[in-house]
Amino acid sequence: MKTLFDSSSEPIIFDLPNAEISYFPNFYDKVIADEIYAELQKDILWQQDDIRVYGKIYPQPRLTALYGDEGLSYSYSNIKMQPHPWSLLLQKIKAEVEQIAMANFSTVLLNYYRNGKDSNGWHADNEKELGLNPIIASMTFGAERVFQLKHNTEKDQKKNIVLEHGSLLLMKGTTQHFWKHQIPKTAKPINPRINLTFRMIK
Repeated sequence: MKTLFDSSSEPIIFDLPNAEISYFPNFYDKVIADEIYAELQKDILWQQDDIRVYGKIYPQPRLTALYGDEGLSYSYSNIKMQPHPWSLLLQKIKAEVEQIAMANFSTVLLNYYRNGKDSNGWHADNEKELGLNPIIASMTFGAERVFQLKHNTEKDQKKNIVLEHGSLLLMKGTTQHFWKHQIPKTAKPINPRINLTFRMIK
């Protein structure tokens, strides 16, 4: 497996206040991305947790899985996940993403959006386990979905990014302190999407 990333080519850089966000639309070519998607869909130990919203409990509107270094649990939305050991495929992807991110990652949270009804509401990846100014590397395999961003205080600062099959989105610096993001529902018929979000748990 190899990336199509060329160190001489420049990523798409988004000019947003209080944020460092870059996008590599063809990190993997379609053939490799198709192979990765099929293996992840088949082999990842997907689970569906319950979440509490305004005092009511609902099934989370997507499937998830956590893989990473032993003993590094991850908590969000009152859910505490324990990591499965790294698979060979996830280790390979991690190593290649680390070259571009210039960071080391201990954990990957995977999301499986089965259709347009599956979503991820407004949030920031700012849990205390991630430390100050966390680097989040987000990979997309499968159907394109719209990734929406909004600034916490500057209401006119919003951005929509269509995340493509085989793409890599990097969020660095103060992004998680000043911005929230989401994957909204869509009424359009849409195929599944698998998202890998690499992070370092302190």
